[in-house]
Amino acid sequence: MAFDIYKPGMGKYTRLCSAFGAAIIVAIGCWRLYQKLAGVSWGMSDQMQFLISRLVPAALFVVLGLFIYQLLNKPVVSDFMIAAEGEMKKVSWSSKKEIAVSTFIVIVVIIIFAVLLGVADLIFNMFFSWLFLGG
Repeated sequence: MAFDIYKPGMGKYTRLCSAFGAAIIVAIGCWRLYQKLAGVSWGMSDQMQFLISRLVPAALFVVLGLFIYQLLNKPVVSDFMIAAEGEMKKVSWSSKKEIAVSTFIVIVVIIIFAVLLGVADLIFNMFFSWLFLGG
């Protein structure tokens, strides 16, 4: 009962990707904790330090994994993800050609503005140098 999936099959990819992303974040955090614990000695034996530096991050990973599982199966969160996936299916995505053309236009406009700002800066610099330095 505790590990039943709420509305199985609905919002599958959204929940799966969210769980995978959260698991990556938790894994990186547990790895960093392992590195920190492995480098610290609290006056314990080497075997005890070895066990603590490995068991604490592993236990934390398991606990946070269960937390993520439970969180993603809450009705409120699951219903939101199901609705989000449904809305994403309704989106009309641009074609590859439209994206390439739009990207090219943005790059050209940025270059034009950079040149215009550079010329304006040069003109103002020359004007104020002439004005304050006595021409």
